[in-house]
Amino acid sequence: MLDSVDSGRPEHCCALIAHELSHLNIAALSEVRLQEEGSLREHGAGYTLFWSGHSDCIISLRLPLHNKQHVVLFSIYAPTLQADPAEKDKFYTDLRRLTQKMPADDKIIILGDFNTRVGKNSEAWKGILGKHGVRNCNDNGRLLLEFCAEQQLTITIFQQKNSLKTTWMHPRSKHWHLIDYVLVRRRDVRDVHHTRVMPSAECQTDHRLVCCKLNFNLKFKPKRGSIPRRRL
Repeated sequence: MLDSVDSGRPEHCCALIAHELSHLNIAALSEVRLQEEGSLREHGAGYTLFWSGHSDCIISLRLPLHNKQHVVLFSIYAPTLQADPAEKDKFYTDLRRLTQKMPADDKIIILGDFNTRVGKNSEAWKGILGKHGVRNCNDNGRLLLEFCAEQQLTITIFQQKNSLKTTWMHPRSKHWHLIDYVLVRRRDVRDVHHTRVMPSAECQTDHRLVCCKLNFNLKFKPKRGSIPRRRL
């Protein structure tokens, strides 16, 4: 995540992230604080930066894959634990409305700063949360888990050292927490090969960069008279 970027200089934002993200295909950034909406194509670096979206907290991008299949990426910034309950309700109501509008065949990926701790109670949240969570769940975490249960989403957390999972350090306790996540539709969880933190990435933020590797399983329509084959 990229934090506290000068809203009047989108070119400066691009320069900050170019080195760290040059080997990635898509990056979702939170709290970039660029005003209004727009896009900036950085020809030399080979990427385009889009900002704004459905609200201050949600932006989406629908990309074609193959045979009229699409993937929809939602980049979000959820309310903090101290936020007013009405603000939290509005955020999840908006996100629910937007995800439900997506075609049933679309793959959905929701990623960003959820400001939640979902804990590691995989027994209570089967199909939603695996066995490799971190620490305990808080009130915001329950909201996210309930949202995932409603929308048939899975929180992708892989078995690895906590230092490769946790994304943010509490300024007072100095404890590291996992509050940035990648969510996918439960039926597409096998598309996600790995999710991990990149501790060495430097993007002028108090969050650590999360990298997710995916390999989409696509439905290929065989040509007339040919033998159908399943391809990855």
